[in-house]
Amino acid sequence: MAEGTAKVTIKKYANRRLYDTESSAYVTLDRLAQMIRDGRDFQVVDAKTGEDITHQVLTQIIVEEEARGTTMLPVNFLRQLIGLYGNSMQGMVPQYLEGAMASFAKNQTVFREAFGTNMFADIAQRNMALFEEFTKASAGKRQEPAAGKADSGEVEALRAELDALRAKVDKLGR
Repeated sequence: MAEGTAKVTIKKYANRRLYDTESSAYVTLDRLAQMIRDGRDFQVVDAKTGEDITHQVLTQIIVEEEARGTTMLPVNFLRQLIGLYGNSMQGMVPQYLEGAMASFAKNQTVFREAFGTNMFADIAQRNMALFEEFTKASAGKRQEPAAGKADSGEVEALRAELDALRAKVDKLGR
């Protein structure tokens, strides 16, 4: 979660309402999900007993996200997960899943650093520019001597960039 930001306490009342003690307002599960996406850390406590119920509330957020059709958890994964409850391996699963998610986040960061956040948009834009040049050339609308030299240089630059991207993908694959 976000560093340097205090953990927010959310109180859950018997009427199932969630109260954000930082903003002094009632919040929804959607708001808690947005806080997570924003990197905010919070703890949910039962207003009457003071018991930490963060785990149950986070699970409820996942159930609601999945019910909306934003399915991220494959059926086979859910079956395997349910099958591990009561199994001798149950104690190891949380650490394994945390490690797997940390590794996924690290790989995602490396990928973004290597290719940028708009890699596919950039490639699509370049492809459109090349297609436009091709259609102009096919229609005979460009000047042959000068434009031909500039285009071949542009094509070579794109090939070099493509080779660099392939090298980065190969490096990430190792």
